[in-house]
Amino acid sequence: MYQWLDDRLAIGKLYAKAFRKAFPVHHSFFLGEITLFSFVTLVLTGIFLTLNYEPSIRPVSGSLSGGQEVPAAYYSILYIDSLPFGAVIRSLHHWAAHIMIAAAFLHMLRIHLTGAYKNPRELNWIVGVFLLVLSIVTAFTGYALPFDNYALTATKIGYEIGAAAPWVGKLLSDILFAGELSPTNTQTIPRLFPIHVLWLPLALIGLIGAHLAIMIKQKHTQPKYAEKVAPGKIVGVPLFPQQAAMMGILFLVYIAVTTFIAGAFLAHPVQAFGPPTANTPPVKPDWYFMWIYGILQIIPANWRFEFLGATFGPQFWGGILVPTIIILGALAIPFLDYSKEKQRYLELPSQHPFRTSFVIGMLMFYIMSTLAGYKVDLGLSNALLWVLVFIVPVITGVVAFVILKAVYGKDWNQEVEVKFIGKGSAADD
Repeated sequence: MYQWLDDRLAIGKLYAKAFRKAFPVHHSFFLGEITLFSFVTLVLTGIFLTLNYEPSIRPVSGSLSGGQEVPAAYYSILYIDSLPFGAVIRSLHHWAAHIMIAAAFLHMLRIHLTGAYKNPRELNWIVGVFLLVLSIVTAFTGYALPFDNYALTATKIGYEIGAAAPWVGKLLSDILFAGELSPTNTQTIPRLFPIHVLWLPLALIGLIGAHLAIMIKQKHTQPKYAEKVAPGKIVGVPLFPQQAAMMGILFLVYIAVTTFIAGAFLAHPVQAFGPPTANTPPVKPDWYFMWIYGILQIIPANWRFEFLGATFGPQFWGGILVPTIIILGALAIPFLDYSKEKQRYLELPSQHPFRTSFVIGMLMFYIMSTLAGYKVDLGLSNALLWVLVFIVPVITGVVAFVILKAVYGKDWNQEVEVKFIGKGSAADD
């Protein structure tokens, strides 16, 4: 049977060319794989949810709603939760989305700190930035689908931020949500449903495929130890069977841990909030939006002016301008820190104090902005939060730079001695 297939599909040549690709052995490289595992989990659990969900707000009633008429989308969630393990699968979908965004962010952070975005990998860095942004957008489009009071209120915040974009914001928001977002708009859920379950996942699949294809073509950047072990070689283990076995084990561990989290911390109990009403509950966005919410909390309401018929207000400054600047800055990183020589080995963060201290300062900015999201809960003043959000990150970055330069400055031009224990496989570049 193998010979028959090999004669027609050249399996042997495929194995030699593709499945013998060397993968570096380093724990930080698994962050990208965890991101991929999360996406696979989202697709599989999403198929189950899709088969039991009605994208409509037509009024329905039944025993699950106590005879009360509720929107069909809301009733679908009650039905899913009533199925064996239905609530766990829905919760697994929820937490997998969180893990995917967190793993993708940490993956990008590792690449940034080690300079793995440099020549010739600038294009893959750009693809990675779009993947992270698109993952967050995809998560947002699923906010409203449970169509309970909390979900609609949280989505409304995003709708208003999008509508605050000058000149075209209202039009684009109305296109995305099929008009004004409200409990009575019968077209919003039918519009968001295919975007969330079809078009954005297809876009993610395309970007993930491009990301992996470019990575395989260009090969990984090598961990620092490879420079000592086998200069000029690609050091690692073959994709099959060694790397595939490690990935399989990691996937099983990922599923076990995520399923435990999903069962122990059931996501978003819609019964606690009920179907949409005129009364809006106090809401806070998920952690990956909290830093934007925090910035909106500290921008004064009177920061508003009109220009050529467009209104520039707090939602524009905090919800559109700041995130846009950060995204454009991330896209520009490979060209601001350009390397003429091709980058083969990962750089040590301690050897690049400016880059490392900048990353530390940005992380502090996200932390302080997230803290600002709890302004009312903690009773913090605007003046204090402005200092925490915009001054503390700068001070943190400067202190980190001084410490790195003082501790590691004398050793920047010295090679780092690394002991390599154990056997690995090396393949020619």
